[in-house]
Amino acid sequence: MKRVLILVLVFVVVSCAPIRVNYDYDKGTNFTKYKTYNYYSDMKTGLSELDTKRLLEALDAKLETLGILFSETPDFFIDIKSSTFQSAQRNTVGVGLGGGGRNMGGGISIGLPIGQSSANRQITIDFVDENKKQLFWQAVSESNYNPNSIPKDREAQLNAVVEKILSQYPPKQ
Repeated sequence: MKRVLILVLVFVVVSCAPIRVNYDYDKGTNFTKYKTYNYYSDMKTGLSELDTKRLLEALDAKLETLGILFSETPDFFIDIKSSTFQSAQRNTVGVGLGGGGRNMGGGISIGLPIGQSSANRQITIDFVDENKKQLFWQAVSESNYNPNSIPKDREAQLNAVVEKILSQYPPKQ
């Protein structure tokens, strides 16, 4: 019971970190016809092998709750790409020096950075109809990323990302 409570607490803390998601989709798509999926066999996620496995397991579980099942003969394929980057520091302290006199003036100002820049991860998930050879839904998420986090935290973060990404699928038209 204690482990479950700790896992829930970790999930809540991780899910409080902002996960921003942008969605796009083809307005002419009938989303009710997509009931089965599979992943591209040559997919290069940009994640480690273990993180890829965690992400796919989270996607499988969430899609199953939506009534969409994994199949060898799918209605659509899923492609995943990711990248990591350092965000710019936004916190600075300004130090200024100025002077002036009747008709003369001057000043010097500098900004000193506070803290460290943070690592972010962007994950793009594409749903592609191979019969029509076209993308019909896409989600691009961006969230904080700690490359040194423990496996349990990584799993919780990826679960939170998947939950947020698929919260808007299928789109309300």
